[in-house]
Amino acid sequence: MSDYSTPEIARFLRGYPPFDALDAAAVARVASAAELESFSAGTVIFSQGDDPVTYLRVVRSGSVEIIANGRVLDLLDEGEVFGHASMLSGLPTGFEARAVAQDTSCYRIPVKLAEELLAAPEGLRYVARTLLAEPTDLHALAREATRNLADDPVGGLLRGDPVVCTPDTPIREAATRMSEGMATAIIVDLGDRGWGIVTDRDLRVKVVAAGISADAPVSQVMSAPAFTSAADRPAGAVLLEMFDRGLRHCPVLSPAGRVLGVVEDMDLVAVRTRSSFYLRLRIAEAESVAELQSVARELRPMVVSLHDAQVAAANVMAVYAVCVDTLTRRLLELERARLDAEGAAPLPKFAWLAMGSQARREALPSSDVDSAIVWFPDSRAGDDAGADALRGRLLALGRAVMDGLAGCGLRADENGVSAAQPAFVRSVESWQRVARSWLEDPGQEKALVLTSTLLDSRPVWGVHTGTPVADTFRLAPDHPALLRQLARLAVSARPPTGFLRGLVVEHGGEHAGRLDLKEGGTKPILALARWGAIAAGVTIASTPERLHAAGAAGTLPDGEAETLHDAFALINNLRLAHQVMQLRGGAEPDDHLAPDELSDLMRAQLREAFRAISAIQKRVAAEAGARIARVGS
Repeated sequence: MSDYSTPEIARFLRGYPPFDALDAAAVARVASAAELESFSAGTVIFSQGDDPVTYLRVVRSGSVEIIANGRVLDLLDEGEVFGHASMLSGLPTGFEARAVAQDTSCYRIPVKLAEELLAAPEGLRYVARTLLAEPTDLHALAREATRNLADDPVGGLLRGDPVVCTPDTPIREAATRMSEGMATAIIVDLGDRGWGIVTDRDLRVKVVAAGISADAPVSQVMSAPAFTSAADRPAGAVLLEMFDRGLRHCPVLSPAGRVLGVVEDMDLVAVRTRSSFYLRLRIAEAESVAELQSVARELRPMVVSLHDAQVAAANVMAVYAVCVDTLTRRLLELERARLDAEGAAPLPKFAWLAMGSQARREALPSSDVDSAIVWFPDSRAGDDAGADALRGRLLALGRAVMDGLAGCGLRADENGVSAAQPAFVRSVESWQRVARSWLEDPGQEKALVLTSTLLDSRPVWGVHTGTPVADTFRLAPDHPALLRQLARLAVSARPPTGFLRGLVVEHGGEHAGRLDLKEGGTKPILALARWGAIAAGVTIASTPERLHAAGAAGTLPDGEAETLHDAFALINNLRLAHQVMQLRGGAEPDDHLAPDELSDLMRAQLREAFRAISAIQKRVAAEAGARIARVGS
């Protein structure tokens, strides 16, 4: 029987964890979706720093090396799984996976099915046992070699007050309290006898399925005594014990024996994966816009938690962007489901484009949401009137989604770069036509600003055919006028004038005496990286990737590209720390930092970063001016 057949794939998978713990139907479903890949020796399966993986892989034959920063971390043999760390965290890959043997092959499982698998109790048990061990690939992923968050106290994971009742509380009332408190379990106070627990699963299995009256007391369906943990116990140890006991909830107690809250297995897995996985899972499962808005309240606390875990700003921004992507996709799904239920005509093929920092996966809580829609006409559109009608329906869809994002606490771009605006809902031909016109005549009003906007675009839903709009600008090296204008734009974003302790600050207005880390710091780097990459014919959106491409192509000398990369990391770490401090204080996050918030050493580093950016801008400006003079002569 061939390795490609579903029964043979299922037979193979059942021999290895986590598939050995799944029922036959679940394994068969995985096997039917799995695809076989073959690699020759030395082939890179994915590189360190790539986008989050879209497949969970299982080694079928041969072996795979796991390499981080040039060092071999592990050698995976037949039946071993890899890629789940990046998949669960939503972060770029923290290591390189490379085929070693000549006949290496892997089964690859689509991410959506893999996430469902790892969210099940059997999958969570596997995640816990593989990722709680030291060392793990997650150390490379998070760029952190020593700290094991599984040793942190479990009490630090509590996200809200517990829902508590007495043994004689009617089941109906207990269920109501759980719903009002958005809890998946209610704790039963048994006095001197300790604590009991009733979970949402108990309500389904012991009440609804078994036919017990909702007026019966919770004592008839509770588990008692409940397994509990002291708040200072290591989170990893609590998780493993829960899995050993087959439990998904654990009341956490204070030293005095008072119940502080309840942790769930997914909370504990998230500790080790630094994960947006749980949050993304809840977003994907939300059944209404109101439920999405409730879940979205956890976006900002997630950022604070990642910062506290010492995750680098680049990774925090990537995780935040992944979660906003997931919110956007779910809002689109809900809106399309509503239209289908109303019997609306099918929409044309289209893609929702993230723009700006969201597209670059460099978003923070202060970031607004830039968006656009590109649609692909077909014969149904017919004449111009039909095309206009389709566009109007997509515009209505864009407005509904942007309203939903606003309800989730995410601001639309104040300059109107939004799928709720007619100018940003176009057919692919219209987008490409206007992009080509800017290539030919960059002097048009707003052409440079809009070119920069379109270059920072990425499909997050719908037709995923690369970046159908941004890719038009790969022709930019053949259009020197556009490159000269982009170079001018790259040197025009300067820090505000005036100095305080050797740092540029704003003179007046609401933020007088403060540094604008975005306008004076990251914006010039973004513009230089965008120009350097497009001059090399590269349209990738990530700023670090653009700097690397510009350095490799020589449009930015390699030393300058590296300097800008380091300055970008420094400034973003400061932006993140500043915004976390504001979030803790209940303030709306921004990028305006008082110099007094910085240590002497950090002020010196930031001053040198600004000077380095300014020096590179001056060189680029001089070079662009020389080119203009040569053309004029």
